Amino acid sequence: MDILAIESSCDETAAAVIRDGREMISSVVATQIEEHRLYGGVVPEIASRRHCESICGVVNEALEKAGITANDVDAIAVSFAPGLVGALLVGVNFAKGLAFSLNKPLIPVHHIRGHIAANYLAHSGFEPPYMCLVVSGSHSHIVNVKSYTEFETLGRTIDDAAGEAFDKAARAMGFPYPGGIFIDSASKTGDSSKYKLPKPHTPNPYDFSFSGLKTAVINLIHNTEQRGEEIDVNSLAACFQKTVCEMLTEKFIAAALENNCKKIALAGGVAANSGLRGALSAAAEKHGMEIFIPPLSLCGDNAAMIGCQGYYEFKAGNIAGTDLNAYATMSLDEVRF
Repeated sequence: MDILAIESSCDETAAAVIRDGREMISSVVATQIEEHRLYGGVVPEIASRRHCESICGVVNEALEKAGITANDVDAIAVSFAPGLVGALLVGVNFAKGLAFSLNKPLIPVHHIRGHIAANYLAHSGFEPPYMCLVVSGSHSHIVNVKSYTEFETLGRTIDDAAGEAFDKAARAMGFPYPGGIFIDSASKTGDSSKYKLPKPHTPNPYDFSFSGLKTAVINLIHNTEQRGEEIDVNSLAACFQKTVCEMLTEKFIAAALENNCKKIALAGGVAANSGLRGALSAAAEKHGMEIFIPPLSLCGDNAAMIGCQGYYEFKAGNIAGTDLNAYATMSLDEVRF
């Protein structure tokens, strides 16, 4: 079964052709990072306009690279929630029109489910049940993956997501957007014990809170500057990254242990962070857990992961009509369309 998948939830316009949920025939991503870098973050209106300009070309390129035409695909999958609603609407409406004109099934895919599914493309024998840590610019979730289409959220951020905290802390340190990659690079030459940073507590032990940590970094920089001293940016980056990775790893491993889970996975844009990959791998080895991490190419937003999850949504009978809408927010546990 060949699925044409479309992703436009934020600032990447992406399309892919996925065969039988596991084989990536083609994958194309048009990024807008350089333009949004001028503003220090994603500008929703600009993102929506660029999706409108790029989507036809990206979809055509994905089909060409797969060596097929739109008529040859068996279904159209599209990311419909959560994300920037204007950006999502571009992909959703394009997918609806294409599915209607070709008389093909339309498969709605929750964006976070897509991130989780990226591991299926990377690891051929990987399958539920398992525990997954989803960490991106907008999401930080601990998810009990019971089946390909059944999920239970055990913990989530109560304020900023980890990726958002990386970007905001990076801006305060003087790094350009997106900040995560610059903090990761700077941390490699810094002293991760030079500055003491807090680990905020949450009522639910598996929830996350990064707002206070981000504020602590900003205050530390301001106080240091007011004293006429120079901040060691690389060491602050190392301390910040270490603290975030410890928070994520400690809570995630604790959730896995309490649920007697020996198989864990990492997903989302922040899954590309070398500190998090290392910390989680070390913790998994310590506790005798089998860990699955996607390659860097499948960590960020892409349509291949949407096509992969779309296959399993289709098998479960989750098909949408032409009244499918886009949603800025939607719980992972209760997907509606």
